[in-house]
Amino acid sequence: MNIDKAKKRIEKQVKKGFKGYPLIALEYFGKTENSASEVVVTFTSEEDAAPQMQKFSSKNNAREDETIQSVLVKTIERTNAKTVTEIPGISLING
Repeated sequence: MNIDKAKKRIEKQVKKGFKGYPLIALEYFGKTENSASEVVVTFTSEEDAAPQMQKFSSKNNAREDETIQSVLVKTIERTNAKTVTEIPGISLING
């Protein structure tokens, strides 16, 4: 999937706001505020359910990694997520 198309599809889902469960939460991490080396995807099937987490890493910027962005879109689709949230910016990794 084209990187721009994948990013737009994710952004569209995020803009919908909270619509119930299942919920997918995305958070990007990196050593600087300009480049995310990984993204953590948290899936919550229903309210009060234990969340499941998966991490994807990139040698470059995960936000611009076509494979990672395509996997995120497929994950959202396959889980039938009603809500997609994204933590703004890049959370810094110490070290």
